Amino acid sequence: MVKTFACSFTATNMDARSGISSIVAQLRSLGVPGARADEVQIALTEAVNNVVEHAYESAPPGDVRILAELYPERLWISIQDAGAPFPRGELPEGKPADVSVPAESLPEGGFGWFLIRELASQVQYERSEGNNNLSLCFEIKVTSPSAEV
Repeated sequence: MVKTFACSFTATNMDARSGISSIVAQLRSLGVPGARADEVQIALTEAVNNVVEHAYESAPPGDVRILAELYPERLWISIQDAGAPFPRGELPEGKPADVSVPAESLPEGGFGWFLIRELASQVQYERSEGNNNLSLCFEIKVTSPSAEV
């Protein structure tokens, strides 16, 4: 059996923070170990911030929906929005930045997709019916009896 929960919010920084916090709190209450919940929070924050900053960059903030499905050994999180699609319909590669350069030569951004790809075991994207659908899979070992699914 799977535990399913979701939240929706407007693509603003404050609403995104609240939505992400509610998903992570639910994961913790279902027995996802603290360190793994923290890693999920990092990846989820990076992905949702991309929606806020890029998908709705040229439009008023729209809705973001996060759907979480917790299985005994994995977690799927789907993030949906109706903002602009990824360029060429493809996710960024997420290459690690070259940190051997002087600090002033480091890129200002671009670290998020590297983090997402490092923390998630699978990352999938599709554009369907005017919506972006990003799915992240995390390997999970549920620790509390109330979380057994």
